[in-house]
Amino acid sequence: MVVTQENVSVNRSRRLSSQEIADILRERIRGGELKAGDRLPTQAELAEEFGVERGAVRQSLRALQEDGLLTNVSKGSPPRIAEHTPARGDQPQPTMVALGPRLTEAFSAPRVKIDVVCHTSETLMMALSEPLRLIHEGRVLPESIDFRVLMPSRDIALAFPVLVEEEAGDPVHQRWLQMRNAQARVLQNNLRGVRKVHPHIDVRVAFRALPFTPPMKLYLLNGEEALLGYYMLTRREEEYEGRVLEMYDALGSQSLLFSSLKGMGHRDTAFVEESQKWFDALWETITTDMALSE
Repeated sequence: MVVTQENVSVNRSRRLSSQEIADILRERIRGGELKAGDRLPTQAELAEEFGVERGAVRQSLRALQEDGLLTNVSKGSPPRIAEHTPARGDQPQPTMVALGPRLTEAFSAPRVKIDVVCHTSETLMMALSEPLRLIHEGRVLPESIDFRVLMPSRDIALAFPVLVEEEAGDPVHQRWLQMRNAQARVLQNNLRGVRKVHPHIDVRVAFRALPFTPPMKLYLLNGEEALLGYYMLTRREEEYEGRVLEMYDALGSQSLLFSSLKGMGHRDTAFVEESQKWFDALWETITTDMALSE
């Protein structure tokens, strides 16, 4: 089978780098659009599709060959997709790297539904910058966006972050609460801002508070993909209100995300479905409305 570029259009208002081209082709391969044995378009066709010089295409193809995704790159004919290419999620990446592209793809659906369990929404807020930019530019226009986010309640004793040496007043908890509320308000405002540019897009954003500290982060994308990452605790110091706090904390942006996709086997499908049921049960039972006030 020869694969052409008929299904994906690329906006040529900005010239793509070789790395960006490699990322686009990598997603097509790992997402199943390009299958093992398929032949890529020629370098000339790819250069025309992406609006770049052939040199940029050659660099991107070499990068994919180094990843083991392509064969026959140096031959006269177009390269082919390698056999036994790694499925998306076989190579987990840090949240800050992996989440953005997955959210961008999720936002291409007509009805976007994102459910999240997290400690704060810092990484989520930053990862949304690209899909929201595409919406504001009119390149992606879903009919609706439905966001539900679960984060720890302000009223519980957190498992982390906590001071190494406990003390009255708990400035670490106050610091965390300020971050949780401020980041959630930015996330909420950014999502609701979509309606100012595109009033026809139905946008719903809701937060609820968990009565426990989640040991992991979970992103459920359109009921089709689950991204799971564990919070790894570390001992660290941070300056806060004129003093240095020594605490046990987790750097969520560095957590590796493991992907499970519906349709990629019984185990992956079951994990996505059970994760969605778990989230829905929490949302409808023991969680409470979350106020984004100090």
